[in-house]
Amino acid sequence: MKLGLIVNPIAGMGGRVALKGTDGGDAYRKAVELGAEPQAHRRAVEAVRVIADAMPQASIVACAGAMGEDAARACGLSPVVVEGESRDGRETTPGDTRRAALEMQRRGIGLLLFAGGDGTARDIYGALGSGASMAALGIPAGVKMHSGVFALTPRRAGEIALRFLSGDIHEVQDTEVMDIDEDAFRDGRVSARLYGYLSAPRDSEGVQSTKSGGMADDGEAATDIARQVVADMDGDTVYIIGTGSTTAAISDALGVANTLLGVDVVLNKRLVAADATESDLLELTKEKPAKIIVSVIGGQGYIIGRGNQQLSPSVIRRVGRADIIVIASRAKLLALGGKPLLVDTGDAALDAELSGYIKVVTGYRESHIYKVSC
Repeated sequence: MKLGLIVNPIAGMGGRVALKGTDGGDAYRKAVELGAEPQAHRRAVEAVRVIADAMPQASIVACAGAMGEDAARACGLSPVVVEGESRDGRETTPGDTRRAALEMQRRGIGLLLFAGGDGTARDIYGALGSGASMAALGIPAGVKMHSGVFALTPRRAGEIALRFLSGDIHEVQDTEVMDIDEDAFRDGRVSARLYGYLSAPRDSEGVQSTKSGGMADDGEAATDIARQVVADMDGDTVYIIGTGSTTAAISDALGVANTLLGVDVVLNKRLVAADATESDLLELTKEKPAKIIVSVIGGQGYIIGRGNQQLSPSVIRRVGRADIIVIASRAKLLALGGKPLLVDTGDAALDAELSGYIKVVTGYRESHIYKVSC
Protein backbone atom coordinates (compact mmCIF):
# COMPACT_ATOMS: atom_id res chain seq x y z
CA MET A 1 0.00 0.00 0.00
CA LYS A 2 1.27 3.46 -0.91
CA LEU A 3 1.52 6.20 1.68
CA GLY A 4 0.92 9.83 0.79
CA LEU A 5 2.32 12.76 2.80
CA ILE A 6 1.18 16.38 2.78
CA VAL A 7 2.54 18.92 5.27
CA ASN A 8 1.10 22.39 5.75
CA PRO A 9 4.39 24.14 6.61
CA ILE A 10 2.75 27.13 8.32
CA ALA A 11 0.28 25.16 10.45
CA GLY A 12 0.49 25.87 14.17
CA MET A 13 2.71 28.92 13.87
CA GLY A 14 0.11 31.24 15.37
CA GLY A 15 -0.33 29.31 18.61
CA ARG A 16 2.55 30.47 20.79
CA VAL A 17 2.17 34.07 19.65
CA ALA A 18 -1.56 34.10 20.52
CA LEU A 19 -2.89 34.40 16.95
CA LYS A 20 -5.17 31.33 17.27
CA GLY A 21 -4.23 30.10 13.80
CA THR A 22 -2.54 30.98 10.51
CA ASP A 23 -5.41 30.71 8.02
CA GLY A 24 -5.01 33.62 5.63
CA GLY A 25 -1.83 35.34 4.49
CA ASP A 26 -2.05 38.26 6.92
CA ALA A 27 -2.13 35.96 9.95
CA TYR A 28 0.91 34.06 8.72
CA ARG A 29 2.90 37.22 8.06
CA LYS A 30 1.97 38.61 11.46
CA ALA A 31 3.05 35.34 13.10
CA VAL A 32 6.46 35.64 11.41
CA GLU A 33 6.78 39.27 12.53
CA LEU A 34 6.08 38.17 16.12
CA GLY A 35 8.86 35.59 15.94
CA ALA A 36 6.77 32.46 15.44
CA GLU A 37 8.66 29.39 14.29
CA PRO A 38 7.43 26.51 12.07
CA GLN A 39 5.97 23.55 13.96
CA ALA A 40 4.52 21.24 11.31
CA HIS A 41 7.79 19.85 9.90
CA ARG A 42 8.99 18.67 13.30
CA ARG A 43 5.66 17.04 14.12
CA ALA A 44 5.48 15.40 10.70
CA VAL A 45 8.98 13.96 11.18
CA GLU A 46 7.94 12.54 14.56
CA ALA A 47 5.09 10.67 12.89
CA VAL A 48 6.88 9.53 9.74
CA ARG A 49 9.94 8.31 11.64
CA VAL A 50 7.77 5.63 13.30
CA ILE A 51 6.95 4.29 9.84
CA ALA A 52 10.47 4.67 8.46
CA ASP A 53 12.06 2.77 11.37
CA ALA A 54 9.75 -0.21 10.85
CA MET A 55 9.42 -0.02 7.05
CA PRO A 56 12.56 1.63 5.64
CA GLN A 57 11.51 0.68 2.11
CA ALA A 58 8.00 2.07 2.50
CA SER A 59 6.45 3.33 -0.73
CA ILE A 60 5.72 7.01 -0.13
CA VAL A 61 4.55 9.86 -2.33
CA ALA A 62 5.21 13.32 -0.87
CA CYS A 63 4.64 16.91 -1.90
CA ALA A 64 7.78 18.78 -2.89
CA GLY A 65 9.92 20.61 -0.36
CA ALA A 66 8.47 21.72 2.94
CA MET A 67 5.07 20.30 2.02
CA GLY A 68 6.24 16.73 2.71
CA GLU A 69 9.41 15.81 0.86
CA ASP A 70 11.70 17.36 3.48
CA ALA A 71 10.05 15.44 6.32
CA ALA A 72 10.22 12.14 4.42
CA ARG A 73 13.89 12.57 3.57
CA ALA A 74 14.69 13.60 7.16
CA CYS A 75 13.45 10.13 8.16
CA GLY A 76 15.63 8.37 5.58
CA LEU A 77 12.85 7.66 3.07
CA SER A 78 13.12 8.25 -0.68
CA PRO A 79 9.73 9.62 -1.73
CA VAL A 80 8.22 9.99 -5.15
CA VAL A 81 7.80 13.77 -5.30
CA VAL A 82 4.74 15.52 -6.68
CA GLU A 83 4.01 19.23 -7.03
CA GLY A 84 3.99 21.00 -3.69
CA GLU A 85 5.97 23.89 -2.27
CA SER A 86 6.98 26.45 -4.82
CA ARG A 87 10.74 26.82 -5.27
CA ASP A 88 10.40 30.57 -5.83
CA GLY A 89 9.66 31.28 -2.18
CA ARG A 90 5.92 31.76 -2.68
CA GLU A 91 3.79 31.06 0.40
CA THR A 92 1.89 27.80 0.24
CA THR A 93 -1.87 28.09 -0.21
CA PRO A 94 -4.97 25.94 0.38
CA GLY A 95 -5.00 25.42 -3.37
CA ASP A 96 -1.60 23.68 -3.15
CA THR A 97 -3.00 21.26 -0.58
CA ARG A 98 -6.12 20.54 -2.63
CA ARG A 99 -4.16 19.90 -5.83
CA ALA A 100 -1.77 17.60 -3.99
CA ALA A 101 -4.62 15.60 -2.45
CA LEU A 102 -6.22 15.09 -5.86
CA GLU A 103 -2.91 14.03 -7.39
CA MET A 104 -2.33 11.48 -4.64
CA GLN A 105 -5.79 10.04 -5.11
CA ARG A 106 -5.07 9.77 -8.84
CA ARG A 107 -1.88 7.83 -8.04
CA GLY A 108 -3.76 5.25 -6.01
CA ILE A 109 -2.55 6.20 -2.54
CA GLY A 110 -3.99 3.95 0.16
CA LEU A 111 -3.46 6.28 3.11
CA LEU A 112 -2.95 10.03 3.04
CA LEU A 113 -1.07 11.27 6.10
CA PHE A 114 -1.26 15.04 6.49
CA ALA A 115 0.19 17.45 9.03
CA GLY A 116 -1.82 20.54 9.86
CA GLY A 117 -4.94 21.68 11.66
CA ASP A 118 -8.64 21.94 10.93
CA GLY A 119 -8.01 24.24 7.97
CA THR A 120 -5.78 21.63 6.32
CA ALA A 121 -8.35 18.89 6.95
CA ARG A 122 -10.99 21.12 5.41
CA ASP A 123 -8.84 21.73 2.31
CA ILE A 124 -8.32 18.00 1.82
CA TYR A 125 -12.03 17.32 2.24
CA GLY A 126 -12.74 20.14 -0.20
CA ALA A 127 -10.63 18.35 -2.81
CA LEU A 128 -11.74 14.78 -2.20
CA GLY A 129 -15.27 15.11 -0.84
CA SER A 130 -17.03 12.32 1.01
CA GLY A 131 -16.49 8.78 -0.23
CA ALA A 132 -12.85 9.32 -1.25
CA SER A 133 -11.02 6.23 -2.50
CA MET A 134 -8.17 6.68 0.00
CA ALA A 135 -8.14 6.89 3.78
CA ALA A 136 -6.81 10.01 5.51
CA LEU A 137 -5.25 10.61 8.92
CA GLY A 138 -4.16 13.90 10.44
CA ILE A 139 -0.90 14.55 12.27
CA PRO A 140 -1.96 17.22 14.80
CA ALA A 141 0.12 20.29 13.98
CA GLY A 142 -2.33 23.19 14.03
CA VAL A 143 -3.62 25.50 16.73
CA LYS A 144 -7.21 24.29 16.67
CA MET A 145 -8.08 20.67 15.95
CA HIS A 146 -11.78 20.13 16.51
CA SER A 147 -12.06 17.50 13.76
CA GLY A 148 -12.14 13.78 14.46
CA VAL A 149 -9.70 12.89 11.67
CA PHE A 150 -6.59 13.62 13.78
CA ALA A 151 -4.54 11.17 15.81
CA LEU A 152 -4.03 12.02 19.48
CA THR A 153 -0.34 12.89 18.95
CA PRO A 154 2.15 12.81 16.06
CA ARG A 155 3.63 9.55 17.33
CA ARG A 156 0.18 7.98 17.53
CA ALA A 157 -0.40 9.09 13.93
CA GLY A 158 2.74 7.22 12.87
CA GLU A 159 1.76 4.11 14.81
CA ILE A 160 -1.76 4.02 13.35
CA ALA A 161 -0.46 4.61 9.84
CA LEU A 162 2.08 1.80 10.25
CA ARG A 163 -0.58 -0.62 11.43
CA PHE A 164 -2.84 0.36 8.55
CA LEU A 165 -0.09 0.00 5.95
CA SER A 166 0.93 -3.40 7.34
CA GLY A 167 -2.66 -4.68 7.40
CA ASP A 168 -3.10 -4.81 11.18
CA ILE A 169 -5.91 -2.27 10.86
CA HIS A 170 -8.40 -3.27 8.17
CA GLU A 171 -11.37 -0.98 8.75
CA VAL A 172 -11.97 2.71 8.18
CA GLN A 173 -14.55 4.98 9.73
CA ASP A 174 -16.12 8.25 8.70
CA THR A 175 -14.67 11.07 10.80
CA GLU A 176 -15.97 14.62 11.02
CA VAL A 177 -14.15 17.52 9.41
CA MET A 178 -14.89 20.65 11.43
CA ASP A 179 -13.53 24.16 11.12
CA ILE A 180 -14.22 27.54 12.65
CA ASP A 181 -14.10 31.11 11.44
CA GLU A 182 -10.65 32.29 12.58
CA ASP A 183 -11.54 35.98 12.37
CA ALA A 184 -14.46 35.37 14.74
CA PHE A 185 -12.20 33.12 16.83
CA ARG A 186 -9.64 35.90 17.28
CA ASP A 187 -12.53 38.16 18.31
CA GLY A 188 -13.53 35.74 21.07
CA ARG A 189 -16.42 34.03 19.27
CA VAL A 190 -16.62 30.38 18.22
CA SER A 191 -18.46 29.76 14.97
CA ALA A 192 -17.96 26.08 14.12
CA ARG A 193 -19.27 24.19 11.12
CA LEU A 194 -19.33 20.59 9.99
CA TYR A 195 -17.98 20.43 6.44
CA GLY A 196 -18.17 16.68 5.84
CA TYR A 197 -16.45 13.39 6.54
CA LEU A 198 -13.14 11.78 5.67
CA SER A 199 -12.45 8.05 6.07
CA ALA A 200 -9.78 7.40 8.70
CA PRO A 201 -8.28 4.12 9.94
CA ARG A 202 -10.48 2.76 12.71
CA ASP A 203 -8.63 3.09 16.01
CA SER A 204 -10.80 4.15 18.93
CA GLU A 205 -7.85 4.69 21.27
CA GLY A 206 -5.47 6.50 18.94
CA VAL A 207 -7.75 8.86 16.98
CA GLN A 208 -9.18 11.86 18.81
CA SER A 209 -12.88 12.53 19.25
CA THR A 210 -14.58 15.53 17.72
CA LYS A 211 -14.75 18.48 20.11
CA SER A 212 -18.18 18.76 21.74
CA GLY A 213 -20.00 21.83 23.01
CA GLY A 214 -20.68 22.77 26.62
CA MET A 215 -22.88 20.67 28.87
CA ALA A 216 -26.24 21.99 30.02
CA ASP A 217 -25.12 22.28 33.65
CA ASP A 218 -21.64 23.64 32.98
CA GLY A 219 -22.60 27.26 33.74
CA GLU A 220 -23.54 26.60 37.36
CA ALA A 221 -20.64 24.16 37.79
CA ALA A 222 -18.18 26.72 36.42
CA THR A 223 -19.36 29.25 39.00
CA ASP A 224 -18.78 26.77 41.83
CA ILE A 225 -15.37 25.81 40.44
CA ALA A 226 -14.39 29.48 40.20
CA ARG A 227 -15.36 30.08 43.84
CA GLN A 228 -12.99 27.31 44.90
CA VAL A 229 -10.09 28.41 42.70
CA VAL A 230 -10.34 32.04 43.80
CA ALA A 231 -10.57 31.03 47.45
CA ASP A 232 -7.36 29.01 47.08
CA MET A 233 -5.36 31.74 45.32
CA ASP A 234 -2.05 32.68 46.97
CA GLY A 235 -0.77 36.23 47.19
CA ASP A 236 2.17 37.39 45.10
CA THR A 237 1.72 34.40 42.76
CA VAL A 238 1.26 34.64 39.00
CA TYR A 239 -1.85 32.77 37.82
CA ILE A 240 -1.89 31.87 34.14
CA ILE A 241 -5.53 31.34 33.17
CA GLY A 242 -6.05 29.18 30.09
CA THR A 243 -8.69 29.26 27.39
CA GLY A 244 -12.35 28.30 27.62
CA SER A 245 -15.67 29.19 29.21
CA THR A 246 -14.92 27.31 32.44
CA THR A 247 -11.76 29.29 33.07
CA ALA A 248 -13.62 32.47 32.05
CA ALA A 249 -15.77 32.01 35.16
CA ILE A 250 -12.64 32.56 37.26
CA SER A 251 -12.07 35.95 35.65
CA ASP A 252 -15.72 36.79 36.24
CA ALA A 253 -15.37 35.86 39.91
CA LEU A 254 -12.32 38.12 40.20
CA GLY A 255 -14.07 40.95 38.38
CA VAL A 256 -11.40 41.21 35.67
CA ALA A 257 -11.64 41.14 31.89
CA ASN A 258 -11.26 37.79 30.14
CA THR A 259 -9.99 36.71 26.74
CA LEU A 260 -12.31 33.74 26.14
CA LEU A 261 -10.05 32.09 23.58
CA GLY A 262 -6.74 33.41 24.85
CA VAL A 263 -4.49 33.13 27.90
CA ASP A 264 -4.72 35.80 30.59
CA VAL A 265 -2.49 36.44 33.61
CA VAL A 266 -3.58 37.49 37.10
CA LEU A 267 -1.42 38.62 40.01
CA ASN A 268 -2.87 39.41 43.44
CA LYS A 269 -6.32 39.01 41.86
CA ARG A 270 -5.64 41.76 39.33
CA LEU A 271 -5.24 41.34 35.57
CA VAL A 272 -1.64 41.98 34.51
CA ALA A 273 -1.71 40.60 30.95
CA ALA A 274 -4.50 39.83 28.48
CA ASP A 275 -4.24 37.42 25.55
CA ALA A 276 -0.62 36.69 26.49
CA THR A 277 1.94 35.08 24.21
CA GLU A 278 4.53 32.48 25.19
CA SER A 279 7.11 35.27 25.49
CA ASP A 280 4.81 37.25 27.78
CA LEU A 281 4.37 34.24 30.06
CA LEU A 282 8.09 33.59 30.29
CA GLU A 283 8.74 37.24 31.14
CA LEU A 284 6.00 37.41 33.79
CA THR A 285 7.18 34.24 35.54
CA LYS A 286 10.87 35.18 35.77
CA GLU A 287 10.89 36.30 39.37
CA LYS A 288 7.61 35.14 40.92
CA PRO A 289 6.06 31.75 41.66
CA ALA A 290 3.40 30.80 39.15
CA LYS A 291 0.49 28.45 38.61
CA ILE A 292 -1.35 27.40 35.46
CA ILE A 293 -5.12 26.93 35.37
CA VAL A 294 -6.47 24.81 32.49
CA SER A 295 -9.85 23.31 31.67
CA VAL A 296 -10.80 20.14 29.82
CA ILE A 297 -11.89 20.23 26.16
CA GLY A 298 -15.31 18.60 26.00
CA GLY A 299 -15.48 15.30 24.14
CA GLN A 300 -11.71 15.15 23.60
CA GLY A 301 -10.21 15.42 27.07
CA TYR A 302 -7.23 17.61 26.18
CA ILE A 303 -5.94 19.92 28.89
CA ILE A 304 -2.75 21.08 27.11
CA GLY A 305 -1.90 21.16 23.40
CA ARG A 306 -5.18 22.18 21.77
CA GLY A 307 -5.85 25.90 21.46
CA ASN A 308 -3.47 26.85 24.29
CA GLN A 309 -0.03 26.45 22.69
CA GLN A 310 1.07 29.59 24.53
CA LEU A 311 1.57 27.10 27.38
CA SER A 312 4.75 25.87 25.73
CA PRO A 313 7.14 23.28 27.19
CA SER A 314 9.33 26.14 28.44
CA VAL A 315 6.43 27.75 30.28
CA ILE A 316 5.18 24.46 31.74
CA ARG A 317 8.63 23.43 32.95
CA ARG A 318 9.12 26.78 34.63
CA VAL A 319 5.82 26.44 36.50
CA GLY A 320 6.10 22.71 37.24
CA ARG A 321 3.58 19.89 37.19
CA ALA A 322 2.63 20.36 40.85
CA ASP A 323 1.37 23.87 40.11
CA ILE A 324 -0.95 22.99 37.24
CA ILE A 325 -4.58 23.35 38.32
CA VAL A 326 -7.07 21.38 36.20
CA ILE A 327 -10.75 22.33 36.33
CA ALA A 328 -13.81 20.63 34.81
CA SER A 329 -17.42 19.92 35.64
CA ARG A 330 -18.38 16.41 36.74
CA ALA A 331 -20.58 16.19 33.63
CA LYS A 332 -17.62 16.87 31.36
CA LEU A 333 -15.53 14.17 33.05
CA LEU A 334 -18.38 11.66 32.90
CA ALA A 335 -18.85 12.41 29.18
CA LEU A 336 -15.32 11.15 28.54
CA GLY A 337 -16.53 7.65 29.37
CA GLY A 338 -13.45 6.73 31.36
CA LYS A 339 -10.97 7.93 28.73
CA PRO A 340 -7.99 9.80 30.21
CA LEU A 341 -7.25 13.48 30.07
CA LEU A 342 -4.71 14.21 27.34
CA VAL A 343 -1.56 16.30 26.87
CA ASP A 344 0.28 17.01 23.64
CA THR A 345 2.92 19.66 24.30
CA GLY A 346 5.16 18.72 21.38
CA ASP A 347 7.81 17.51 23.84
CA ALA A 348 7.57 13.74 24.36
CA ALA A 349 9.61 13.77 27.57
CA LEU A 350 7.44 16.49 29.08
CA ASP A 351 4.26 14.67 28.03
CA ALA A 352 5.52 11.62 29.91
CA GLU A 353 6.26 13.75 32.99
CA LEU A 354 2.75 15.20 32.91
CA SER A 355 1.12 11.77 32.62
CA GLY A 356 -0.18 9.96 35.68
CA TYR A 357 -2.92 11.11 38.03
CA ILE A 358 -3.92 14.68 38.81
CA LYS A 359 -6.51 16.43 40.94
CA VAL A 360 -9.36 18.01 38.99
CA VAL A 361 -11.40 20.72 40.69
CA THR A 362 -15.04 19.92 39.89
CA GLY A 363 -16.89 22.27 42.24
CA TYR A 364 -16.77 24.18 45.50
CA ARG A 365 -14.98 21.97 48.03
CA GLU A 366 -15.14 19.16 45.48
CA SER A 367 -12.45 17.49 43.40
CA HIS A 368 -11.70 14.20 41.68
CA ILE A 369 -8.46 12.36 40.94
CA TYR A 370 -8.26 11.61 37.23
CA LYS A 371 -5.74 9.94 34.91
CA VAL A 372 -3.66 11.97 32.43
CA SER A 373 -2.10 10.34 29.37
CA CYS A 374 -0.27 11.28 26.20
